Amino acid sequence: MKKIMQLFLVMVLAVGLYGQNKNVIELPAPQRTGGMPLMDALNNRSSSRDFSDRELSDQVLSNLLWAAFGINRENGKRTAPSSQGKTEMEIYVATGKGLFLYIPEKNALEKILDKDIRKKTGKQPFVNKAPVNLIFVANYKKAGNTNSEKYRSTSGINSGFISQNVYLYCASEGLSTVARGWFDRDDLHKAMNLEDYKDIILTQTVGYPK
Repeated sequence: MKKIMQLFLVMVLAVGLYGQNKNVIELPAPQRTGGMPLMDALNNRSSSRDFSDRELSDQVLSNLLWAAFGINRENGKRTAPSSQGKTEMEIYVATGKGLFLYIPEKNALEKILDKDIRKKTGKQPFVNKAPVNLIFVANYKKAGNTNSEKYRSTSGINSGFISQNVYLYCASEGLSTVARGWFDRDDLHKAMNLEDYKDIILTQTVGYPK
């Protein structure tokens, strides 16, 4: 009996350790109500290239990512549409603390790199100073079509939906943002250690006004 109990405890401990992932950081639950009325947010929507180095709080980051492409229904559907429900778009978050992948199902961030790669996300000088650079990546394996040339236009449209959500959230919360296409795709792909079936579509900088 004693041996059985010892074996049971070992199994429980093993399962517990297996289920833990120190690289996954849980975010606060997103605040899904309130904010600026939609018409006011549309009126205030704009691009800005002036950013302070003030960091976003975990709550603001949680709200931002949920607004961008979070789950807003019990069936797992998102805040932005996705062609054929593929949800192939992934959001990576480059900060001074490293590179993270947003996990909508857990409302969490998975640390991918400890290295600060913000300067790789664009050619503009402000990218290395702004606290957050979002990187919209198409995972063609999720789309069921690893031919990037055939699916890139669709992912470009899906990225546009997500980017506009970011714009509207920033307008509502008094944040600055700008979507950017001026970056070295191959260089950034390499810096992020992305698989061949993942394609960088767009980047977007977010932060407080300077």
